Formats: sequence, structure tokens, C-alpha cells
Amino acid sequence: MQNTPNGSHAGQQSSGRLAALTVAAIGVVFGDIGTSPLYTMKEVFGSHGLEPSHANVLGILSLVFWALIIIVALKYVVFIMRADNRGEGGIMALMALAQRTAAKDPRALWWLTAAGLFGAALFYGDGVITPAISVLSAVEGVAVTQPAFAPLILPLSLVIIVLLFAFQSKGTASVGALFGPVMIIWFITLGVLGLIKIIEMPSVLLALNPLYAFQFLAEHRLHGFLVLGSVVLAVTGAEALYADMGHFGRKPIKLAWFGLVLPCIYLNYLGQGALLVSDPAAARNPFFLLAPPWMLYPMVGLATLAAIIASQAVISGAFSLTRQAMQLGYCPRFSLIHTSAREIGQVYVPGINWGLLGAVLALVIGFKSSSALASAYGIAVTLTMLIDTVLAFIVVRSLWGWSGLQGGLFLAGFLIVDLAFVSACSVKILDGGWFPLTMGLGVFLLLATWRRGRQVVAERTRTDTIPLELFIQSLFHSPPQRVSGTGIFMTTNPDGVPRALLHNLLHNKVLHERVVLLTVVTEDVPFVPEIDRVWVEHLDYGFMRISVHYGFKDDPDIPAALIQAQSQGFEFEMMETSFFLGREKLIPRIKGVMPMWRERLFIFMFRNSGSAADFFRIPANRVVEFGTQVEL
Repeated sequence: MQNTPNGSHAGQQSSGRLAALTVAAIGVVFGDIGTSPLYTMKEVFGSHGLEPSHANVLGILSLVFWALIIIVALKYVVFIMRADNRGEGGIMALMALAQRTAAKDPRALWWLTAAGLFGAALFYGDGVITPAISVLSAVEGVAVTQPAFAPLILPLSLVIIVLLFAFQSKGTASVGALFGPVMIIWFITLGVLGLIKIIEMPSVLLALNPLYAFQFLAEHRLHGFLVLGSVVLAVTGAEALYADMGHFGRKPIKLAWFGLVLPCIYLNYLGQGALLVSDPAAARNPFFLLAPPWMLYPMVGLATLAAIIASQAVISGAFSLTRQAMQLGYCPRFSLIHTSAREIGQVYVPGINWGLLGAVLALVIGFKSSSALASAYGIAVTLTMLIDTVLAFIVVRSLWGWSGLQGGLFLAGFLIVDLAFVSACSVKILDGGWFPLTMGLGVFLLLATWRRGRQVVAERTRTDTIPLELFIQSLFHSPPQRVSGTGIFMTTNPDGVPRALLHNLLHNKVLHERVVLLTVVTEDVPFVPEIDRVWVEHLDYGFMRISVHYGFKDDPDIPAALIQAQSQGFEFEMMETSFFLGREKLIPRIKGVMPMWRERLFIFMFRNSGSAADFFRIPANRVVEFGTQVEL
């Protein structure tokens, strides 16, 4: 009898936590897809010259519904979210999982890595387009309320975007608690406005029948196929469900999607469809015209808040992706600022923030309207979804042990839909789709060049490295002078002697009484448990090898790891410890491994890379750097 209250209390705590995570997920995960009703129907009927007849509206509503079901509900929520990397999602986590299946096949590994990197690079294009199109679409509502305000749309949008990016250094912890409630109000408002119009014209509910989608495509053929390029706007942001899984868990995201987000946004689409049938002139902006006149100004304000929240989620995602890429060795070190003492992973990356701001401002000024931007939006999203499908197929086939038939059905089913949307969006490349492709290819080139350049530098230094065991043996025959304290030499090759150690011995003629070769290893998992963080190996002559292991979402902290190493016999006192780092000066070769232009690009990135001491949180007053030249 006494167990009942405790069990009930535990259940209440569990339910309360689930509810809190669900509300938080609504605020962060669904901002992008939740603002799609702002512009999807407007683009379908406004940009393509499609007549808003009853049959056409039912066809489009059916396409939107089944796109939401197949791509978001089935593909991401039901299938891909099961392909988690120790609870974490996102294209980097999926790439790491897929790479395990090709560890012994260099060619397959190269293709998987290239696909994952290109998908990650496209995310930065999404990070530029989402703030631009969301904010523009929301602010364009002022022209619906008062056409005379139309000239203010562009400057107002620019001001909001600048303020949004300027606020990033403050972090989202202070306002994050507001995201969920605001987005709940947003979704409920969408659903209620749509439901009111559906009651007036219940025939739009027939759109749930997929036959109307097939009939529309069969009747309109090429034109109907091209319209798919705008229908895909309804599912932008679907990848965020998977990418943010590690923050909230699979269950809260599923509950939020099926319990609130999907019903509310589709009710709004149905309501917009009913409005278009009754008033074809509403095609100029069916979202805002769905609201009664007295509600237009509040709707503009609420839509602007929703657009800011959607943009915030994408910007934070770009910061998180950059940190993961840095950890995995695909990106130069950027200055990272942790914006929350309590929430792990909330970081601000100034270089990425101001780079995104410049690109967003250029995009808004260049395209000037959400309709013009819509042409640029779909291609990045659909290509990322296509890459997710291919990587997920490899995971379910190799790691889950699915049969060839099961894996083939999985791949074929989703690949047909993905390829249809990619093909439909590809015709808009000249109208704006070139922007995310160009940006994605540019970021991909930077990531790939950095990865290859670091491999070349490592190979060059390894060929000139003295084996550690031979070096230690030589010290017994000709012992140098020893000084008190600990010298820590960071190296990527624990079996060789770091150049910084040789330089210190050559120039200073001394060796510390404790010499540590410290290697940082990034695993292909998001987080490494504390118990597996540090490994200490004691060698002869006062030498030690210490390896510190991090996941690609861990925050490196070398002093904290060294304190943890004390339990394995390592004596550590910060004020008696010096950290020796090598700083290479790269010299391009006329006939190097990489083309000259790529060598110079890598050298430029290398020179502007952030400090290793800052990245690993090593106190600056304990760092000694030795320079060395490396020919590429």
C-alpha cells in the first residue's frame, strides 16, 4: 500500500517532464515547418498562375497533406528518428553511423563522407534562407492590413533581422522558455482560423483522399509537376525534427507533431483552400486574408514572433553544426562562447553569426520579397532530404540487419518522393535556386579542403617524427637536465615525438620531470561517458601518454580532463604545468598533393583558425608555442 503514492509521484514526475519537453520541442523544433503556411499556398496559386478552382484546390491540398504524411510523419518521425546515434540525430550523427558500415572500404567511405558533408553544407544555405523568407513573409502582412505600408516591408525586415542576429551573443536561455508558449498560441491560432473556414466549406476535407493528388498531376502534367516545387515549401524544416532529437527525445517530438503541429497546420491549409475557392482574389496572400479584419494587426505581430523563433532555431542549429564539424576535423577552429552555464551545448559562434547575417541581408536586399525567395528555398531542403534517405538506407540495411527486400522498399518508397521534389525544384535554379546550391558547394569545398589539408599536414609531420620508444631509450644514454613540474605536449601522433618537445630540448636544454604526450580523440558518437573520458599510460623516464576522448557534441575541456586523470596516477597542479603547442607555418609546393589554388585556400583558413588553447580551454598563461615549417 505504501508503494502506490511513490509510484504515483514518480509517474507524475515522468508525465510532467514529458509535458515540459513537449512544450519546449514545439518552440524549437517546429518553428520552421510551423511558419510554412505563411507562404506555401500563396506561392502555389500566386507564382504558378494556377487557377484556384475547386478541383485544383483539392489537388493541392491533397499533395500538401500526403507530403506532410510521407516525408515528415513516415520518413522522419517513424523511420529516420529511429536511426539515432546514442540518442542524437542530425546529418552529422547519421553520417557517423553510415561511416561505420564502410570503415574497410575507402571508396565507399569517401562517398558517404562527401554526401554527409554536402548535406551539412546545404544546412548553412537553409540557415540563410529561413530567416529571410520567414521574416519577409510575416512583415508582408502589413501590406494586407494597409497597402500604403508596402514600402516599409523591406526596411522593417532588415531591422528585425539585424536585431535578431545582434541578440545571438546573449544566448537563448533567457527567452527560450517563451518559445514553447508562443508557438503553442501560434499553432492553435492557425488551427482555429482554418477550422472556421472549413465549417463554411466542409468539402475541402475531401483532399484527404490521395486520388485528388493523382488526378491533379494527371490533368496538369508538366505544370502540375512544376507546382511540386512550391508544394515542398510545406515540409521545409522536417530535418529539424531529426536534428533536434538529442535535445528533447523521440517521444516528445512525436507527441508534439501528431498531437498539435500536424493537425493545426493542416487545418490552416484547408482553411486557406476554402478561402481561395470562395474568393480567388485572396491568392495574393491567403494566409493573412484568412483572418478577420480586426485580427490582422495581431496576426502580423504573432507571425513576426513565430518567424523570429523559426529563425532562431536555424541559427542555433548552424552554431551547433559548426561545433560538431570542428570536433570531427572538418572545419577550422572558431571562437566559441558558451551562453548558458546550465544548458550544455548552447554556444555562440561570432564568426558564423556575422557571416550568416551578411548573407541574409544580401539575400533580402537582392530578392526583396518572399515570393522571389521561395524559388531559392526548395532545392536545398529537398537535396538534404534526399541525402538523409540514402544515408538512412545504409543504416537500416547494414546496422539494423534489414533484408534486401525491406531495405529496397524503404529506399524506393522515399527515394521516388524525394527525387520528384528535387526534380521539380531543379527547374527553379536560374530563378534563385542557384543561391543555396552555390553556398552549399562553397561550404562543402571549404570543409573538404580543410579535412584534406589537415591530413596532408599530419602525413608530412609523421614522416619526420622520431619513434617515441627510441627517443626515450636515447635519453638513458645521454640524459638531459631535468626541471621540476610537468610539461604537456599536445600531439595527434602518440607514438612519435612531438616537434615542440624536440624544439624545447634543443633550445632550452632541459626536460621536465614529468613529460606528458596528450592526444585528443573525437569519437563518432555524440557524447563520451565520463568513465571513458581519459586513459593514462605510464612509460619510462617520467613519460606518460594521456588520451582524452570526446564525442562530436562534447565541449572539450583539457584542464578538467587532467583533473579526472589524477585517479589514474597522474599528478596535476595547474601552476606547475606548462602546455607546449606546435604552431606550423605552411609553405605551398609547386607540385603538391593538392592543386595550388586549394593549397592557398587551406593556408588561408589555417592562418585564420582559432587558437587551440582557447578551444581546449587551456589558460593562456600556461601555454608555450613553438613554430615549425611544413611543406604541403
